This record gives sequence, structure tokens and C-alpha cells, in this order.
Amino acid sequence: MVAPFTPKPSRSGATRRSAVGLILGAPLVAGCAGMQSPFSGGEQPAGPQQQPSAVGSGQVKVGLLLPLSAAGNAGLAAQSMRNAAELALAEFQNPNLQLLIKDDNGTAQGAQQGAQQAVDEGAEIILGPLFAQSVPGAAQIARNRGIPLIAFSTDSSVAGRGVYLLSFLPESDVNRIVDYAAGTGKRSFAAFLPENAYGNVVEVAFKQAVARKNGRIVAFEKYGADRTQSAATIVQALASADSLLLADDGDTLVGVADTLASSGADLKRVQLLGTGLWDNPRVFANTNLRGGLYAAPDPSGFRGFSARYRAKYGGDPVRTATLAYDGVALVAALARTQGGQRFSPDVLTNQSGFAGIDGLFRFRSDGTNERGLAVMRVGSGGGAIAAGSPKSFGA
Repeated sequence: MVAPFTPKPSRSGATRRSAVGLILGAPLVAGCAGMQSPFSGGEQPAGPQQQPSAVGSGQVKVGLLLPLSAAGNAGLAAQSMRNAAELALAEFQNPNLQLLIKDDNGTAQGAQQGAQQAVDEGAEIILGPLFAQSVPGAAQIARNRGIPLIAFSTDSSVAGRGVYLLSFLPESDVNRIVDYAAGTGKRSFAAFLPENAYGNVVEVAFKQAVARKNGRIVAFEKYGADRTQSAATIVQALASADSLLLADDGDTLVGVADTLASSGADLKRVQLLGTGLWDNPRVFANTNLRGGLYAAPDPSGFRGFSARYRAKYGGDPVRTATLAYDGVALVAALARTQGGQRFSPDVLTNQSGFAGIDGLFRFRSDGTNERGLAVMRVGSGGGAIAAGSPKSFGA
């Protein structure tokens, strides 16, 4: 189930310390439906904090911070992620781990307290928390103790020295889809993005990616609650574009596409491009978005994971549950193969990266990550693979 991942030689010709690929032999799927918009979360505890618990009897202690008692969907997601973490521990043969599970209550204070408890109990690394506002306090505790923290937030601004993000970052989606479009001959890019935190991140990534591929941006607009005027503005400039990036959650995206079409845009003339948030049944049912391309993990990994999860827990996992599974599997593999340097920056940022349920990923030295994503095409029956995910990272 877990096998060594042999790194390629670096540019200097030296081979870095071997990393570990999490090779999951389960049947290789349900795409990214349910991926949350980034930067969500809240200080809304639903009830009393759950008591800390420990799972496993290994010598390497790992803190796991989740908002188990947070309100609504946050608490439900946290329980699913906890189940996934325990599933990883059960499926990894004889892991030398003990998970120290702390309920951070969905708050920054709770995450800081949970991190302190974990390090006081001997944690060598911390997984979590989930929400962006909870990361800095927990990270401070981890840094003070000289141990790394791997958070699940999608807000890249909370990444940094010793604080890594094991999440689906919009930057990876944008880089992949722009690279693919440029590789098929697209050179004149347009973008119509929401005026919010997600749209701001996508904007920066989009402009950088287009410049890197020597393309040009011929039209760019952002929209608020009323999209009519901004849609009319960008439609006037679309005649000189050969591709159009739309990046919003699936429900809103349908309204955006319909507004553009009613404003006179010929969405069949340009190649529509999108992010993983496109993986949504409403998107597949919308004829204006048919044929659009979006970047997302190869869906087969999540399908196999979901089947194993259902067999054990009798229900479906949330989409982010794979993050907790891969986090535990990663630290288990590193604990087994990397000796005393198992969680050092050199090991965690190995250029060859790791292979998890959602495909290849690697941590950058700034704490953000890069993922090996597939390109999916919107069809009436769902997303179909237009280009597979890479088997290895380039140098």
C-alpha cells in the first residue's frame, strides 16, 4: 500500500533524500463535488468541546486538530475527516503512530489550545486545523516547539515557514488549466471573476500564469451581486479572446454563464476554462457550460476512497476527507522510512513529492503546495478526463 518514491536527480546532479509515495492500491472519482469555497469557516461552536482522544499505540505522536464541535457543516466535515484519518491508520500496515485528536471547536483559541496540548503530550508534527483563522495560533505553538504543522486551509496566506497546506489551492487549478490551454494553442485570454477573496486569489494566479506562457489578457472583469453591467462590459471585449476563465462555485457559476449568454456572449466560440469548483451537477446540466474545461484531481482516487469509507462507516465522506487520510498516511510513511529526519523541511519539501488519493502533491518551501491535476471536460453526464494527471513533477 505504501512504497518508496524515488526522487529524480536535482539540477546539481545530486539525488535528494528519498521521499515516500503513498501508493493507494484501491480501485481508482466522484470528482470535486462538494469542495468548499476557500476561506470559509467561523467562530460558531455548536456545543461543548469534545474530549481529547488518542488512536493508535505507536511511538511517533501526531496531533490532529479538527473542529469536531463546530456548528453545521463544519462539524460534520470534521467528523468525516476524523473517520478518514482513522481509516488511514487502519489501512497502513503496522504504523508506528499515535494520533492525538483535539477538538478545536472551530475557533482560533480552540486550535491554539489543542496545539499546546498536543505538543505537551509529545507530538512531533501537527495535522490541521481546517479553518484559516485557526492556523496562526496553532502554528505559533508548533514553531515554538520546533515542529511542523500541516494545515487543511485553502487560504495560502496562512502558509509559511514550517506551516504547510495540504489542501486544494485555487492557484494550482489556475496554473494547470492555463498551462493546458496554452499547450493547445490558446494565446488570448479573458477572465470574469467574482469580487471576493476567492476571485482575488484566482486573479493573481491567472495573470501570472498567462504571463508565464507568453499569452495576453485581452479582457478582464470582476462582478459583485449584480453581474449585469460587468457582463455587458466583458462581452464587448470577448471578440478578441480565444478562451475565457470563469471561477466560482458551481451554483453561482451557472448564473454567471447564463448572464453572459443573455448579454450576447457566444460561449461556444471561446474555450471556457475553470477551476475544481466546477465539479458540480448543476454545471454539468447547464448547456452554456458544455464543453468547458476545468482542472481537478483525477476523480478515480476519490471514488475508490469513498467505497472503502462507506464500507467502514456506512456513509459518504465529505470531499475534504481525503486531506486527513493523506496527511496521516504521509506521516506514517515518513515515520517508517526517514528516521530521525522524518519531518524535517528537506524531507517534507522533496521535489519529487508524494502520491496520495487525489494524485501527486508536493510542498513548496513557502508552505503552499503544488498538485498534479487532471483536466476535465464538462459533459451532460459529468466531467470526463480531457488530459490525465501527471505521473511525476518536472524539475
